[in-house]
Amino acid sequence: MNFPNLLSPLMLGSCEIRNRIVSTGHDTVLSTGGLVNDRLVAYHKARAAGGCGLIVTQVAAVHHTAFYTPYLLIATDDNFIPGYRKIVEACHAHGTKVFGQLFHPGREVSASMDGTAALAYAPSASPSERFRTIPCEMTLEMIEEIIEGFGQTARRMVEAGADGVEIVASHGYLPAQFLSQSVNVRTDKYGGSDENRRRFLKDVIAAVREQVGDDIAVGMRISVDEKNEAGLTQEESLAAIAALNNDLDYLSVVAGTSATSQGATHIVPSMDFEYGYTSPLGALAKQRFSGPVIVTGRINQPQIAEELIKSGDADLCGMTRAMVCDPEMPNKSMDGDVENIRACIGCNQACIGHVLKGDGISCLQHPETGRELEYGTLEAPPITKNILVVGGGPAGMKAASVAASRGHKVTLMERESRLGGQALRAHLLPGREEFANLITNLSQEAKRAGVQIMCNQNVDVDAIADHGADEIVLACGAKPYMPAIEGAVEANIVDAWQVLDGTAKVGNSILIADWTSDWIALGIAEKLAREGCKVRLAVTGASAGEVLQQYVKNRWNSVLLDLGVEMIPYTRIFGADANTVYLERTVISGHVVIEDVDTIVITHGHASNNELVQQLAGRAKDTVHVIGDCLTPRDAEAAIFEGLKIGARI
Repeated sequence: MNFPNLLSPLMLGSCEIRNRIVSTGHDTVLSTGGLVNDRLVAYHKARAAGGCGLIVTQVAAVHHTAFYTPYLLIATDDNFIPGYRKIVEACHAHGTKVFGQLFHPGREVSASMDGTAALAYAPSASPSERFRTIPCEMTLEMIEEIIEGFGQTARRMVEAGADGVEIVASHGYLPAQFLSQSVNVRTDKYGGSDENRRRFLKDVIAAVREQVGDDIAVGMRISVDEKNEAGLTQEESLAAIAALNNDLDYLSVVAGTSATSQGATHIVPSMDFEYGYTSPLGALAKQRFSGPVIVTGRINQPQIAEELIKSGDADLCGMTRAMVCDPEMPNKSMDGDVENIRACIGCNQACIGHVLKGDGISCLQHPETGRELEYGTLEAPPITKNILVVGGGPAGMKAASVAASRGHKVTLMERESRLGGQALRAHLLPGREEFANLITNLSQEAKRAGVQIMCNQNVDVDAIADHGADEIVLACGAKPYMPAIEGAVEANIVDAWQVLDGTAKVGNSILIADWTSDWIALGIAEKLAREGCKVRLAVTGASAGEVLQQYVKNRWNSVLLDLGVEMIPYTRIFGADANTVYLERTVISGHVVIEDVDTIVITHGHASNNELVQQLAGRAKDTVHVIGDCLTPRDAEAAIFEGLKIGARI
């Protein structure tokens, strides 16, 4: 066996898990009105069919005050049971165990259910910095109701067939708030002493045990380190773990807190965090807890998980995004097919990025995720066709691989010497090296599907005619967009591609004029600052990286602040000369003059390479398909999804 530790069974209480691979609890925005629907069942079924040992479903509200977003599961009455039973039965059919998360956010409430300002309840009226909530202090009567709610929710999950339940005491949510001396300033039996602050969790566990008995696994998720100076300390967390050692069947260890921007980046850590970086927290927990410990945090490959378990830092590994990206990862690990695992790159764009926008979970590389009902099983075409894909960027590679996997004869032509498109430059940004894996994964998918790949091909209308394709997919990508700038002939103006390619003459004092508010300007700013340049970043919006998923944005802004990059918000470039940049305000009438600038880097998005689109305009309808940036410039997620859609439709 390639992974003897990872793929071995383990008992959590009286429940045997077939392997140590865990899909940990995570929001999906796939439910309807707080109840399970067919989309959510199909999502979990795909991961169970892929060989996952344990699926911990997303948080379920235990009380009417626990509604922290409009998208969580609501388990406050027995209407919850029938839908949840469908998840359990679908997963059990493939040998996967199912645990449910019992949840109350306390003060960490991001939205109300009716559009008004959020109303939150907590142990004390201690403000939450990130969501700017000042909660109501819970009465003893409400605390007793909530404790009972934990027990009743556990009962409903078990009645639906769940194999275990998990109390969410992580990420600064309600149980963690009770444990924290800085948040919980009560003076009654639930505050004051260490014992009193732990009483809430003790009572919750007792209420759960009373409802489900000793034959159902009962665990707890907890942040051993909230990565934040305020809130639950590491000492408080570890002391609570030791005090609850005999009350729980397992522990699930994470890092971070919802309460601050700094702590929240660890809820779904992005690609600039090291693989398995939370493993030392698992080791600390295991010194105080005698049962099995799950460790979660950037564990995206079976090799990493195997080493963590072998080292003793973990007994099981949370590999949630690894299976969002490749539901078949466990089966591929069992079969020794490791090279064909589609590794998560930690971009956070379509998983947590979707969820925080209120959209269903998906994946940049694998847009079939969250869309299993539409794209989980693709049918063979009624007629096999000769398909030509022009352009080997993300959109073209995905379209080619999907069309070929369905049975079409597919040729992909790329003008460069390598496949990858803009991803070839994206992975050159500091901390974004894993974007290279996007190219590897998509190109391997195309090769496995039987796509004929031809690089160094300058495709024109004559080449297309000579190929004799039945249908053509144009995925020709884009090039940097350069706005009109007064006085540009006197200034040293370059674009981001030239900086990354090393073809630009870059001085020591840089002004980056950014219109996109995405990855590019942030990465260029970091790159040049690390090279010793003085960097000023002028953005049209309120902050750099404004359109990015907030954990990525906040993490990257913290890096730039630490490097001394000066941020200039609400400005757009309109003029320049040899050493001066002229900006105008985007929210008021006014100008900003930036002097001592020897290089201006423009990051204003892209312009489509659509020459072939125009030249083929007279071809028969429905035989030419335009996707990705060739259609209109957007991002890699949109490009890859369009590749899936056209590959599935042809």
